[in-house]
Amino acid sequence: MLNELDSDPEAVARLICLQQLEHKPRTRAELAETLRRRGVPDPAATAVLDRLTDVGLIDDAAYAQQWVEQRHRSHGSARRLLAAQLQRKGVDPEQITAAVEQLPVDTQEQTAAALVVRKRPSLARYDMPTQTRRLVALLARKGYSSELSYRVVRQALELEDDP
Repeated sequence: MLNELDSDPEAVARLICLQQLEHKPRTRAELAETLRRRGVPDPAATAVLDRLTDVGLIDDAAYAQQWVEQRHRSHGSARRLLAAQLQRKGVDPEQITAAVEQLPVDTQEQTAAALVVRKRPSLARYDMPTQTRRLVALLARKGYSSELSYRVVRQALELEDDP
């Protein structure tokens, strides 16, 4: 690959990017980092990334929208955590904002409540303060605010206490 890199770095960069995109969607920043690690010169990397963006193979806005929807649905992650993950992936802040704002606030609360309901049975052997602490910690790890976390946990525990 090193000899090819010397003769046609753009062809090598294109091949690397297409192989990466074949496995899963990636952000422009992730691909740029892969090219940098593989020793592709910056001008060749930029040219290939620009071309792949122009033809729609790299679309950070669509990636962010899909990431937020999928992660919220499958992992129950909150806006704050999703935004931080996208930022680490190199997505533009405006695209991150647009993607996380697609999640309605009430959907977040419903998702948090569903996480609590799902986790509750495994905590039945613990006393209420321990259950509360663990459930709130779970929601915090998922990126939910402490206010929303305590409210959702309190409601779930009150519902179970009612006969």
